[in-house]
Formats: sequence, structure tokens, C-alpha cells
Amino acid sequence: MNRAFLLFLLCMLVLFAPFALVAQAPPAAPTATHTTPTHPHPAGSAIDPALMHPAMLKAKAPDVYEVKFTTTKGDFVVQVTRAWAPLGADRFYNLVQHHFFDGAAFFRVVPGFVVQFGIGPHPEVNKVWANANIKDDPVTQSNLAGTITFAQTPTPNSRSTQVFINLNKNDGLDHSGQGFAPFGKVTSGMDVIGSFYSGYADTPTGDQDAITNGGKAYLDKTYPKLDSIKTAVVIVAPAAGGIAPKP
Repeated sequence: MNRAFLLFLLCMLVLFAPFALVAQAPPAAPTATHTTPTHPHPAGSAIDPALMHPAMLKAKAPDVYEVKFTTTKGDFVVQVTRAWAPLGADRFYNLVQHHFFDGAAFFRVVPGFVVQFGIGPHPEVNKVWANANIKDDPVTQSNLAGTITFAQTPTPNSRSTQVFINLNKNDGLDHSGQGFAPFGKVTSGMDVIGSFYSGYADTPTGDQDAITNGGKAYLDKTYPKLDSIKTAVVIVAPAAGGIAPKP
């Protein structure tokens, strides 16, 4: 092998060796990317996704069930009897099961009359429920102290998410317009309900659009003394066909 050929091979080796090394090097390991899901609401106040689809929440409630409300002033329990107002009882059951009332304020507290709640803390949820109305139930029970009833407008079939607890014998509501149909009653904790802050009385009632659109943030700023619901949960749900208590 002559000197010229050896020089040629040496040149070829120097020229192509870097490419050979690149081709044989193992590929770099992929860099792991961790995506942490975020939520627009603080911890503990996340929205149940089902609440964004009111038309899907049509579960039939048990004949009798109880709901425990844990509030900023203590606990109270409501017993619902479906036979009293079936459509109202079903709507209330679905709202509680999907945590609609968690974080909601008692925005109307009028001593000797009613405590009203049912505008949620999240504006986006309030928006989709604004026109998710149910048909009226016949009035089978009187609006006595401790009974719970859906609020409604003079327009028929306008019940949605707002309810009130009667603080007195408000039997005039039984025949007002189309009538307000109680669907349950408070079985414990009326003293707690009676202790809710009432200094704003009826004032927030005229501010409902702003409450609906602003949610908890608006209430905290405008009516900071209002009491509210921490959690509302079904604690007793007898099997369908159970005997409902007499009124």
C-alpha cells in the first residue's frame, strides 16, 4: 500500500468520523412534563361538573330523606317528604347531592318571616340554572314555622334553586298567586336558623341579579356579615316505598 493511498484513507477517516459518532449515540431521554390541573376556585369550593348540566339532574328523590346543613352558626336538619311536593323534593335532592348549596349565603333574613337562600357562590353555575325551572306542585301543606318551600315569581312554573324557611305561621303564602308548596320541615336547629345575621333584612333581595352574577365574591364585598352554608349533605335516604311521616 503506497503512501498516497494511506494519506487518502486518513483524510476520509478524519472527515466522516464525527458523523459516525452522532449516528451511534443513544437518543436523549425525553424530558418529563408534569401538568398540574388547575381550578378557578379555591380549595374546598370546587364545582361539581354535573351542576353545569341542569337538564341531566333529574334523579327521583327517596320518599323521605334528611339533609344536614352545616353553617357558619351551627347545624340544622331538614326532613323532606316527597309526597308533599314531589317536583320540589326531587329538585332539592339533586341540588344537595351535587353540592349546589355549599358556600351559598342566607341572603334574605327577615325575623318573624323567612330565611331565604339558594343563589350559589359560583356565577357560572348560577347562569346555567337561571332558567332551569320546574313545574309547580299543588299546595298540600301549610307554610307553618319551620317548613321549607321553593321561592317563585308570580309567573307559573318559575321555581329553580331558591328556597326559604318559614320563621312564623305564613299560611297566607298557601294561597298567594299560584301558592307556595312546602316540601319539608326543619326537625332540628331552628335556634341556629334564628341566629343568622338579619341586619340587612330585605335589602339583598333587590340585589339578586348582582348576587347571581357576582357570586360569593360580590356578597363578601357588599354584605360581609351574612351567614352561609358550609356544606349540605343527604344524611338519611330511606329506600323508595318507605312510609312518609304524617305532617
